[in-house]
Amino acid sequence: MTLLRVEGLQTYIDQFHILQGVSLAVEPGRVTVILGRNGAGKTTTLRSIMGLTPPREGRVVYDGKEIQGLPPHAIARLGIGYVPEDQGIFKDLTVEENMKIAIRKLDAATQERQEFVLDLFPDLKIAWKRKGGNLSGGQKQMLSMARAFVNDNKLLLIDEPSKGLAPIVVEKVMEAIMELKKRTTIVLVEQNFLMASGVGDDVYILDDGHTVYQGTMAEIRGDEDLKKKYLGIAI
Repeated sequence: MTLLRVEGLQTYIDQFHILQGVSLAVEPGRVTVILGRNGAGKTTTLRSIMGLTPPREGRVVYDGKEIQGLPPHAIARLGIGYVPEDQGIFKDLTVEENMKIAIRKLDAATQERQEFVLDLFPDLKIAWKRKGGNLSGGQKQMLSMARAFVNDNKLLLIDEPSKGLAPIVVEKVMEAIMELKKRTTIVLVEQNFLMASGVGDDVYILDDGHTVYQGTMAEIRGDEDLKKKYLGIAI
């Protein structure tokens, strides 16, 4: 069964019509990548799914239930974790406190997930008592992803995790996403095509607020014309 289905989203920010018919389907256990040039509507799509920028029209169906119109906290409690582009951590709280405040239910399963992400991101163990604002860019990204995974989320929405990171840190983030994929389903917005192509299974391309392409990552890797037309690259 399709875990997430987005149908014909129409979303405005102030008077600007950002999403003008975005549709996509996310299958469980896969990494679905949303690609597109800057301003195509990628981040707004994730924010619309989470209810942070509610769509005026269209449907968002998660795990068989329509969720458009619900407040963000209610959507999160249904089992969707969100890693925003700006990471969204609390800079004045320690790594430990950031993790604690993110936890919805303290039980053995949550403890196991926390141990898993700390093994996945050993830098966070080292920085456990350090404030979020004093972390490196890579550590902040790791903390943001760890906070989203620590709860029992069937779906993670991750917005541009490689932004501003050094190549060696991007590799670590790629490896982490592949490990997380074994335990959950991921929707990834990413400008770094090499990273996206390394972790993605399915692809949707947005252009000017519309879904203009859907396919597999294997298909798009070899389509130079498509990459040049919609992404401005030829790899």
